[in-house]
Amino acid sequence: MSLEIRRVESSRDLKKFIDFPFAIFGKSPVWVPPLFADELNTLSKKRNPAFEFCEAEYWMAYRDGVAVGRIAGIINHRYIEKWGNKYARFGWMDFVEDFEVAKALVSTVEDWARSKGMVGVNGPLGFTDLDKEGLLVEGFDETPTMAVIYNLPYYPAYLERLGYAKDIDWVEYLVKVPSSIPEKVLRVQELISKRSGIHLYEWKTTAELKRRFAKDIFALVDEAYAHLYGTTPLSERQVEAYIKQYLGFADPRFLKVVVDKDGKLVCFGIAIPNLSAALQKSKGRLFPLGWYHLVRGLKRPVGIDMLLVAIDPKQQSLGTVAFLMTSIIRSCQEAGVTFAETNPELETNVEVQSLWKDYDRRQHKRRRAYLKNL
Repeated sequence: MSLEIRRVESSRDLKKFIDFPFAIFGKSPVWVPPLFADELNTLSKKRNPAFEFCEAEYWMAYRDGVAVGRIAGIINHRYIEKWGNKYARFGWMDFVEDFEVAKALVSTVEDWARSKGMVGVNGPLGFTDLDKEGLLVEGFDETPTMAVIYNLPYYPAYLERLGYAKDIDWVEYLVKVPSSIPEKVLRVQELISKRSGIHLYEWKTTAELKRRFAKDIFALVDEAYAHLYGTTPLSERQVEAYIKQYLGFADPRFLKVVVDKDGKLVCFGIAIPNLSAALQKSKGRLFPLGWYHLVRGLKRPVGIDMLLVAIDPKQQSLGTVAFLMTSIIRSCQEAGVTFAETNPELETNVEVQSLWKDYDRRQHKRRRAYLKNL
């Protein structure tokens, strides 16, 4: 049977590229389809502001005319400038259980990378650190959140056969919402607030949130994440896009802002209701009835996803994050939320993992970035 690799050229090709995972995971009880509109915005060279400093190509594999795989090749020039590594990235990688297909797709990215003067390929990574990244290597029977990659066990096995080795891992936790907040925690928090003036800012509307804190939130992301694996500074257009993506439907119950005595942002946490079940029901589409499942999931959450947490580096040892965690717990208790899922946290990021040390938690997933020198 003949195997052919075709470059994605047209908008019709791109839609096929986005829809391909249904061919592999469509009947899976745990896979969560991405929201089609979000994928289209991310992969579109006209819509994604990351293309100011990135270039990319997408390919699909066909066997006898039937789609059997896909992959994206990405070069982030801002990453190369910051970190000094002339690496291309691969992402959006899916293929049927056939090593020949995987080899053909990965080899296509490697050949493209060489033609661009790159000396290595790593991934799966997106255009930036705020895209989905890391191949699942543990937790294949766990339902993912909407913000992560899902794959089957043969994916990492095939990559390793192709010469790829671990570069770094991320871990994820399932955290149980406690039934009460210890009095000791509340007393310590009150003492810190009296001494320093740090307190929770109670915002009411998304317009107010955006006006007061939108740009400060992403400036803090830049500062707090600057030393983390693969991160790059955000451009103005990226900040504008992320404001719409993360703050457009912000819920005061789950997006918390902590400020100092002068009202300056020092810490924030963005969580959203867990929409995994809603996306499974809607198959990643808003229409004709997908919006109903998503709206219901937003209004009556049973869990939350911790999307972004950032703390002013100068505040990390001052107990500031206690205000954030306490307020999120209270909102969860009031909303009947029983669990929180963290998004991937670098295995080396002990600061963020310490947020969960006092809670009933389970490290239930692990994902990996691979690297191969060309």
